[in-house]
Amino acid sequence: QVQLVESGGGLVQAGGSLRLSCAASGTFFSINAMGWYRQAPGKQRELVATITSGGSTNYAGSGKGRFTISRDNARNTVYLQMNSLQPEDTGVYYCNALVAVDVVRSYWGQGTQVTVSS
Repeated sequence: QVQLVESGGGLVQAGGSLRLSCAASGTFFSINAMGWYRQAPGKQRELVATITSGGSTNYAGSGKGRFTISRDNARNTVYLQMNSLQPEDTGVYYCNALVAVDVVRSYWGQGTQVTVSS
């Protein structure tokens, strides 16, 4: 089994920063792309950023220019550095990973709450 465990969420004032982490554990051959998604209250889950095993990144939405995704392949960990946070960034942030087990499967973490107060 593969597990993704997120950490780093919390309550922050507008303009502040947070760094999220997501560590993968279990038995697998390799991890392909990893990413972060956000689900705001009453809304669907949406893409924030992704990163390939080679380090290529993709950003979506309002996080462009404020958020930075990175990963440590040796630690099977992906990070999301979030700066200049705004109240609209509030939501549950989920980690996703495409993991090669028998075939490539998609796994999700349990989510970490980020709340930005105005």
